[in-house]
Amino acid sequence: MATIELRPSVTGKPRELQGFLNRTLYHPAARRLARALAATPVTPNMVSVFGALMVVAAGILYARIGTPTAIALGFALHLLWHVVDGADGDLARMTGRASPNGEVVDGLCDYGGHVVLYLLLGAMLDDTMGGFAWVLAVGAGGSRIIQSVFAESSRRSYQWWAYGVPWLQHNRAAPTGIGGALGKAYLAMSHVLTGATDKVNAIVAGAEVDPAERQRIAQLAREVGPSFLSLPGALGANPRTIILGLSMIAGTPMWFFLVEITVLNVILVVAILRQRAQCRRLVHLIANGSN
Repeated sequence: MATIELRPSVTGKPRELQGFLNRTLYHPAARRLARALAATPVTPNMVSVFGALMVVAAGILYARIGTPTAIALGFALHLLWHVVDGADGDLARMTGRASPNGEVVDGLCDYGGHVVLYLLLGAMLDDTMGGFAWVLAVGAGGSRIIQSVFAESSRRSYQWWAYGVPWLQHNRAAPTGIGGALGKAYLAMSHVLTGATDKVNAIVAGAEVDPAERQRIAQLAREVGPSFLSLPGALGANPRTIILGLSMIAGTPMWFFLVEITVLNVILVVAILRQRAQCRRLVHLIANGSN
């Protein structure tokens, strides 16, 4: 692949890929944690598993204990999960252990931990709402999966265009077995949601043999980046953690589920339509030889 000039922030990640909390709190803390772990036997996969256990513990504190102190601790633990969630990838890169298998394990831990969280919240709501609680829980959980795949795929596509960072769809030696099947399912859903990126992907792939052209496309992608990434960023994990914490402080996960099913799905539809427009804009800029 062509070498793309990087413009990382002090956290080691491009500024436009980070929201305020990531840039100021989570990512700097994650890098410090990864540095501390780099000289230990702890592996990135261990960190991913620990992160999943943190989410499960937060769910237990929220849904099974439920005292004001437990809710506060659950909220704090879920916020700290964001640090651990970033540290596994940082540790993998620092120690040369980044791989498609690790990417799949990270995803499985993220999704697995939150599946348990949603089950715990659904069971809590079932005590007061009965079976309808599970309609909300399943609807919110399914919405989260779709929204998260769109947000993450958009971010990964942009990273490849702008910084030459490959991801799962570029690896010919993808994991096999259950991990491979789940990876294929993820990519299939990603293709449905972010199909507008296909044309840009093809152009970028074709430019890999021409470093000067690849640099030009990367620069154009960075110009489009802020508008391309803004709405997917609203569908990421950071806002959800805060919304859930506030919902639990209010005494019920119902508000959290309703926001995911309604407000965030509206944002998803708008984001998909906007992404199509931004991809058309980027293709036009590339075709017209803009700098």
